[in-house]
Amino acid sequence: MNGNNPYAGPPGVTPAGEPETATIDLSSDQERELRSAVAGIVTQTESYLPDSYIVGSELSVGTDGPQATVAVNPPAGHPVSAGFTPDPDDLDAGLAKTETDEVAKGLAASAALQVMNAIGDLTPTAK
Repeated sequence: MNGNNPYAGPPGVTPAGEPETATIDLSSDQERELRSAVAGIVTQTESYLPDSYIVGSELSVGTDGPQATVAVNPPAGHPVSAGFTPDPDDLDAGLAKTETDEVAKGLAASAALQVMNAIGDLTPTAK
């Protein structure tokens, strides 16, 4: 019965019928660009919000490539986060400032909305 188990076999060996995955390694310049872009998003998001909001980030590299997450924990309501997986080729060219600005603005707006929803008495301005 062990052969029918999808977890059977030695570790590190790709099971039959599944594509082989290769870890994507970043060069030091690519990693530096990613860290700089994420730090910029954190700083810009913090600039839109009062000090009571906590903004943080996490970087990792998996089989799908580099992954970045920026999260905001508002003083009331649920935390919000934005994650993205940039293409290593985009890191060589540099991430577009418009993209990082959009992430920062969206996170700040979502965090502010979480507080407004938690407090209640929210009057919608548009439909």
